[in-house]
Amino acid sequence: MADSKEGFVPYEPLNFSENQMKQRVKDFFQFMDKRRSLRVFSDRPVPKDVIENLIRTASTAPSGAHMQPWTFCAVSSAEIKSQIREAAEKEEYENYNGRMSERWLKDLEPFGTDHIKPFLEIAPWLIIVMKRSYELVDGEKKNNYYATESVGLATGFLLVAIHNAGLVALTHTPSPMNFLSKVLERPENEKPFLLIPVGYAADDAEVPDLKRKPLDEIAVFY
Repeated sequence: MADSKEGFVPYEPLNFSENQMKQRVKDFFQFMDKRRSLRVFSDRPVPKDVIENLIRTASTAPSGAHMQPWTFCAVSSAEIKSQIREAAEKEEYENYNGRMSERWLKDLEPFGTDHIKPFLEIAPWLIIVMKRSYELVDGEKKNNYYATESVGLATGFLLVAIHNAGLVALTHTPSPMNFLSKVLERPENEKPFLLIPVGYAADDAEVPDLKRKPLDEIAVFY
């Protein structure tokens, strides 16, 4: 084998056989197809080291020029969760009572949602994903590349990791979300991207009986 270029290391492929590959992708699809967004959580504790490894997994996502333009704020403090709920419900009330269009409200009806968000205090952890559009280097702004796309990819990795752990999550987007920066006292180069409650499902949890689009509606092969 030729020597690696400076700054590079040899790639070690997993080398599954074709049959193994086919079985693995089938099994993984069936596993991921069980993933659902949940709004009813148990207050059962989740160990901090589990959350740490979920975030480590999210950070393996690709990013523009490997800038890793994300910060994951993991909140278990009851006091801070209460502050977040209060601020979020204030914004959500405005959404449900004027900001949202009639069509939007109608589309939300199957989910039975409103501006009251108890899960923000019940879930043992809230992970707030922050997007870092730029870094401050010696007092000057250094833009990150494809920050939105990169943070979106990392969030997807996070959701998969949460499901893999046997936990549930909700991609919550109280809009606008600037209150999160204030509550968490984050620097100006970080903006809230998603608020994700994480924990166990409540014993009596139910979800809407939704169907996913079939392959022929979501993919085109050339």
